Amino acid sequence: MKKIVLLAFATMAICKGYAQTDSLIKKRFNLHFQQTVITQTKPGFSAKYSGDNSLSTVHETATSLTTTLFGGARLWKGAEAYFNPEMSGGKGFSQTLGLAGFTNGETFRVGSPEPAIYIARAYLVQTFGWGSEVDTLADDQNQLAGYRKKRYFSITAGKFGLNDFFDNNAFSHDARSQFMNWSLMANGAWDYPANTRGYVFGAIFELGQPDWSLRLATTMVTNSANGAIWDAKIGKAHAFTLEYEKRYAISDQKGTIRVLGFNNSAKMGSYRLAVTQNPLAPDITETRAYGRDKYGFGLNIEQNVNSNLGVFAKISYNDGKTETWAFTEIDRSLSFGAVLNGRSWNQKDAEIGLAFVGNGISKDHRDYLADGGYGFIIGDGKLNYAPEMITEVYYKVNVYQHKFFLSPDYQFVLHPAYNKDRGPVNAFALRAHVEF
Repeated sequence: MKKIVLLAFATMAICKGYAQTDSLIKKRFNLHFQQTVITQTKPGFSAKYSGDNSLSTVHETATSLTTTLFGGARLWKGAEAYFNPEMSGGKGFSQTLGLAGFTNGETFRVGSPEPAIYIARAYLVQTFGWGSEVDTLADDQNQLAGYRKKRYFSITAGKFGLNDFFDNNAFSHDARSQFMNWSLMANGAWDYPANTRGYVFGAIFELGQPDWSLRLATTMVTNSANGAIWDAKIGKAHAFTLEYEKRYAISDQKGTIRVLGFNNSAKMGSYRLAVTQNPLAPDITETRAYGRDKYGFGLNIEQNVNSNLGVFAKISYNDGKTETWAFTEIDRSLSFGAVLNGRSWNQKDAEIGLAFVGNGISKDHRDYLADGGYGFIIGDGKLNYAPEMITEVYYKVNVYQHKFFLSPDYQFVLHPAYNKDRGPVNAFALRAHVEF
């Protein structure tokens, strides 16, 4: 692991020097880097019973690592290409089991803690613009510096993270720099299509206007829950995501509201059918069949209160009849919180965030877990149901030139995996994040 970290920092230094040598090249293409290391620990907690997918009741410490290179190039008028090799390793508590709102957004259900290198993103963007009004785009990860018409139509195709484009939020979206909990990365009940590591193949169509945007995605799905293999029967297995984004201002303070709807079709199992077929030991994998859908919606609001304070709120729902396929076992979710910049206490390079989450599941999902069923994330063998309640607070400090950040973090989880008979859980973390 030490060799991997040293190699990543060496790569960062080389790339940094290269980016600074030729400002003309920087306009045609760019190269960025990020590395995030999160170490979490939790004390032991009490539980009346445990199952195969329960969070361990003993003291645990777990570390995750991700390293990403972000490459972008301008090809022809309106065309851009992006390519992101990535390495990730480490693990979450209890093999990332036992919490619907898991405490580390940088961990995935990959089964092995050994670092692995893979292609995270490889996609093309073609943009057609019109009108005289333009936006200035800063050089950033997967964004080339330049100008874009405020009125445009774009097509994105390839491999990407769907939540790179949908369900964004200025204050609650990125586990590498903001809140770490899964429930705060995106609307919790949006079972967004992805493979085990969070990426998907598909196409996105976006219509942009000065104060609103409309985007539609059509993507593949995997052939099993939390899977890595794509289902080639795209007529029966696919996903559609639609989002409307409205930008506005209240007393000169910017705000955005996003309304999202989705429909996923796959060879899914049915909670109710699993219980009917085997009430004593239901197994949802035995009920999988094509022709089943999961649909839902999300509402996502962000609002600047003043130059130092921003607030947000999200609410989401899915029908909860079929098994969770890609993200996590949440059928209803409500979250809200605030982020305060350190200028308020004369520390302009710091920020503090506080958020609250309530997650729930459908009646069919509850009955399945109560009868001893298991999903790919949770399952205690029994269930004394209550909503999973989460509080998270983090404090982020700029250690070096807005390139190296440290963030201590604390999360309190009441009723882990919706079970009154387990917990509560206290999770403490330290995040180190480097980017340029």
